[in-house]
Amino acid sequence: MGSATTHALAVTTTALGEASGVDLEVAGELFQAARVLGSSSALAGAVSDSAAAGDARRKVIADVFGPRFSSVAVQLLEAVVVQRWSSADELVDGVEELAVRAASVAASDADLEGELFAFSRTVAENPELELALGSRMGDNSAKGALVEKLLDGRAGAATVLVVSGLVQQPRERRVRQALTRALSLVAAQRGRVVATVTVATPLSDAQSERLRSTLSARYGADVALNTVIDPSIVGGLRVQIADDVIDASVSARLADLRQRLAG
Repeated sequence: MGSATTHALAVTTTALGEASGVDLEVAGELFQAARVLGSSSALAGAVSDSAAAGDARRKVIADVFGPRFSSVAVQLLEAVVVQRWSSADELVDGVEELAVRAASVAASDADLEGELFAFSRTVAENPELELALGSRMGDNSAKGALVEKLLDGRAGAATVLVVSGLVQQPRERRVRQALTRALSLVAAQRGRVVATVTVATPLSDAQSERLRSTLSARYGADVALNTVIDPSIVGGLRVQIADDVIDASVSARLADLRQRLAG
């Protein structure tokens, strides 16, 4: 990611925070805009061309999306295109990021992080599903319909919207990669960090709360715990937050002991 994109993302995130009337309809429109821009290199190039005047780029957005999108979505898209982006592809990524964040804002009381994580685990455990959702040959609208069917009654509207939006525009990404990024964006929008905790057996509520409190103190932020049950670690736990890994599992200690004995 280029420095121009980093700055642009910060500005557009601020614009989202200052916007009023952000709901799931707006988030859905932003996902639609990301798909339209991602499918048209000419359009994406026109609105990401820093040599063009900002007013000209805003006019393109108004002409293309104004007749069918809400005023809130159009204003947010205009805030995107007046920024300088490192590439047209990164502008498209920026619109998608804004869509995920908008869904988080619109469904602030929903367990969006937990539901996204649960679906990512379902995908990880079903290679055929991952292939169906990630194939470049499949019809994107059919992928969206499949997600709606799979999540019907199992997840909230915001989760369905985000997952459906992601699978309809894979852009050379694995489904799990896109879901992991979305989960991190939702957490960041809510001022949290995400910890993936791998344990041999489920943690009790008291254990989860102690772990959450300890990690929150260490990282200086509220921590959302996502738990993976993996009997192969034998006991203890493994925690991953971004690139940080805390491995206190029995299997890791045994592996270290075997290495010392062998050395």
